[in-house]
Amino acid sequence: MQFHIITLFPDAFNSYFSESVISRAIKDKRIKIKFYNPRDFTRDKWQRIDRKPYSGGPGMVLQALPVAKAIQAALAKLKAPTLQPRRADGEPTRSSASGSRPKASASKVKIIWLAPSGKQFDTAYAKKSAKKFTDIILVSGRYEGIDTRVKKIFKMENISVGPYVLTGGELPAMILIDCMARQIPGVLGNFDSLEESRVSSHDVYTRPEVFEYKGKKYRVPKVLLSGHHKKIENWKKKHI
Repeated sequence: MQFHIITLFPDAFNSYFSESVISRAIKDKRIKIKFYNPRDFTRDKWQRIDRKPYSGGPGMVLQALPVAKAIQAALAKLKAPTLQPRRADGEPTRSSASGSRPKASASKVKIIWLAPSGKQFDTAYAKKSAKKFTDIILVSGRYEGIDTRVKKIFKMENISVGPYVLTGGELPAMILIDCMARQIPGVLGNFDSLEESRVSSHDVYTRPEVFEYKGKKYRVPKVLLSGHHKKIENWKKKHI
């Protein structure tokens, strides 16, 4: 599975992706992550990417054309992407040579527009995406957002990681990649480690059985030491 991230700040991902499960998944080639900076698709020497909104007000809006070109660059990395640029009326573009629609390919692409107003992201969405798509393009906004006309060029889905506003789409992109990557066999050393696919309590314990802190002893619940699988499962269900 490949993740293509449209972002002004690719370096913001370095720390998280160079550690733990995601780092190992990249090294093992279970997933690939590529970055596309809209600044690289600007024409002026200052690589300016933002302008004041027509509606007025504080803040700046990311221009449509550099973002659209960055998305197209991500699609161009695929052998023959399934998603093609769309006309303003929403219909796919046609080949000027033959007049026929572009051929579909084995690549199954999903473009996700990260925004607080989008559909709530959850594990079910991550599982479905990991099974259905080979490539995920994540469009990370900044400032007051991205010129909405980009949505008229490409078919994409609005997704939110929660009912709150963040500085940019980089953190949401990390969340989606982490959750989706976990659904890919081989990313976790043991696929049974997926908490969402088994009865897993929010309360967990490990050795020692008893420890003392400031004169008070703290013990592991007896049921977890009983070896009685049915009782343990019932305990876990109560503590989910």
